[in-house]
Amino acid sequence: MIAEETLKQVPHMMSQAGHMMSKPVATGAMMAATGLAAGRKLIAPAVLRNPLTLLALGAAGGIAAGYLLFKYQKEIVAGVSRFGGMGKDFALHQRENLADLMAEAEERISGNPPSPVATADSPPAA
Repeated sequence: MIAEETLKQVPHMMSQAGHMMSKPVATGAMMAATGLAAGRKLIAPAVLRNPLTLLALGAAGGIAAGYLLFKYQKEIVAGVSRFGGMGKDFALHQRENLADLMAEAEERISGNPPSPVATADSPPAA
């Protein structure tokens, strides 16, 4: 079954994710995922049969997630803002590249040859 195949791959995934384990949030997430995979066969029948158990587990998970979000709020905000800045830089670089391509295309259309640029294929002008 799929769950058995996933359980066989857990040690491999844990070794690959070793570099992520330096962060406490990543450590907690990996422990939760491992516990969920190991206890799925034990917990799933009880949760699926009783809606109150499902509600209680959902509330407990929400409380745990809220606590972790509150505890690591500064790190989360710093990471999100860093990734936002990286995305903004990427968009600006793409806009500059597009502007350069458009200027080169306009020069070719107007009949003016593009400015000579030394490339790796052509020998340098003496």
